[in-house]
Amino acid sequence: QVQLVESGGGLVQAGGSLRLSCAASGPTFPTYGMAWFRQASGKDREFVIGISWSGVTYYADSVKGRFTISRDNAKNTVYLQMHSLKPEDTAVYYCAAGKTSVFRVARDRRDYDYWGQGTQVTVSS
Repeated sequence: QVQLVESGGGLVQAGGSLRLSCAASGPTFPTYGMAWFRQASGKDREFVIGISWSGVTYYADSVKGRFTISRDNAKNTVYLQMHSLKPEDTAVYYCAAGKTSVFRVARDRRDYDYWGQGTQVTVSS
């Protein structure tokens, strides 16, 4: 069982930056693929960015060049660094963990077994 707790959300002006953190419980964290999804009001939850347990990363086109994902296995934590934020980035951001491929990042939410409670990111124009 893995428990995930996100933090770092908030209100930021367009063009600003935020860093989200996702702290995971459990000794097997290093073997899990991790990802961030987001869900805007009235829309489906969508994949944003992910990292395999071997360190392979994948970014949605909408965030390439602006968002970065990293993980610190010693701290059981994954980070989402967001720069050049846009109003369309406004959403609840969810951290997810799953026993996914070593060399590929899963982008389907059904590949992830554990989810955090979500943290709100609001970008004002």
